[in-house]
Amino acid sequence: MSNHKLNYMNGEWVASASGEIISITNPANNQEVVGTVQASTIEDVNLACEAAKKAAEDWAKISPVARCEYLQRAAVILEKRAAEIAEIATREMGKRLIETKGEVLRGAAILRYFAQEGYRKLGEVLPSAFQNNLFYTMRVPVGVVGVISPWNFPIAIPIWKIAPALIYGNTVVFKPATETGITGAKLVEVFEEAGVPPGVVNFVTGRGSVIGNSLVENQHVDAITFTGSNFVGKNIAKLAVESGKKYQLELGGKNPAIVLDDADVEQAAQLVVDGAMKQTGQRCTATSRVFVQSTIYESFKEKVLEKVRAITVGDGLKTEITMGPLASKHQFDTVVSYIKTGLEEGATLLYGGKQLTEGVLSDGYFIEPCIFENVTNDMTIAREEIFGPVLCMIKVESYEEALEQANDTIYGLSASLFTKDLKKALDFAKNSEVGMVQINGETGGAEPQAPFGGMKESSSGTREQGQAAIEFFTAFKTISINPN
Repeated sequence: MSNHKLNYMNGEWVASASGEIISITNPANNQEVVGTVQASTIEDVNLACEAAKKAAEDWAKISPVARCEYLQRAAVILEKRAAEIAEIATREMGKRLIETKGEVLRGAAILRYFAQEGYRKLGEVLPSAFQNNLFYTMRVPVGVVGVISPWNFPIAIPIWKIAPALIYGNTVVFKPATETGITGAKLVEVFEEAGVPPGVVNFVTGRGSVIGNSLVENQHVDAITFTGSNFVGKNIAKLAVESGKKYQLELGGKNPAIVLDDADVEQAAQLVVDGAMKQTGQRCTATSRVFVQSTIYESFKEKVLEKVRAITVGDGLKTEITMGPLASKHQFDTVVSYIKTGLEEGATLLYGGKQLTEGVLSDGYFIEPCIFENVTNDMTIAREEIFGPVLCMIKVESYEEALEQANDTIYGLSASLFTKDLKKALDFAKNSEVGMVQINGETGGAEPQAPFGGMKESSSGTREQGQAAIEFFTAFKTISINPN
């Protein structure tokens, strides 16, 4: 199938009104053009929103059980196309093929999970103060949902927004990150093949600076769900409030891991490195700070270095590679600047951090995994989200000191504690200021049936995934019927 993708509106693939396209290059080889997407305009966004609005009434009237069938079919189709979609995702944003294949399968699992939501209750009967009154609630769709997704999980994140939107009776206008616009188009093809009616899922690509605000402000859009940077998220929140829209934000993280002296050092080192380096560190749940008790600091450090030295950097399509490139030149430059800042502020570069340009790596955005030590919690690299394969090691004397420093951040997404002490594990679960706590596990990872989201500036409040998703994608209606 062609990798030159159009927009999708009201069941038809159409070119942008601008007549312009955007070329997408492979971050493992920036000389390779993977394909093109549309450079959409505000006019395109308006047309997509109009299509979604027109389809909203009929889609909301369909039984949730019937909507379930569409998601079930989409899951089967997604699995059948797993190899194709995983490969294009790797070529667009760089992470390893095994990671994008896993993401496709996760997407199918999310579709199946939310398909079953079509069989769950959408309200309840309540007691009334008035005799013979029938008093009950029902959940209704919010209407048209604007979905704005990032490039780092170009399959799973759009699906965990679109699937609940659809099952609860909403229509969608989907804008993916430009860097992964082709992958986004292929997901829309899956819904099209599953027979989702025209106008229920609509798709526009283009630069956020051109069309992002117009989607948020469009009069036909009732709610916005966004995953991305805090800077953009705060602007979306402001515009959504001004235009009276519901909004949901999943933003950044500066996720800590704490390793105590009773921990399994081998296990902790492996999971901390996995948490920091998987997907080249380009995860909002990536481990970026590790607080290690001083009595085991040196032994833990040696284990971490052993694991990191075993990482092989290269093209994610190659099976022997264990870490791919950064997703873009912009992301590469950002990570390099943070490494430079860390050195300038007095941190010690323990390992890596160099650009890799030899041979087949010369045209890609490759960097060595990077480990800093002698980091203090007030340094820039310990406070700001880097979104790359950079881990800061911080020595502490006690659990209490580690917890205090781990919580000393504007973010509150995920955190890990490695210990055999049940009392401290329970204390951490209660007092760690994050939305997701891992005991003897890496900071990354989520399951479809569990709420996903953070505290502080990591989230706007409502949770994604699991049954918690119903809170954002529906509104309550309360009904009182007096039969007399």
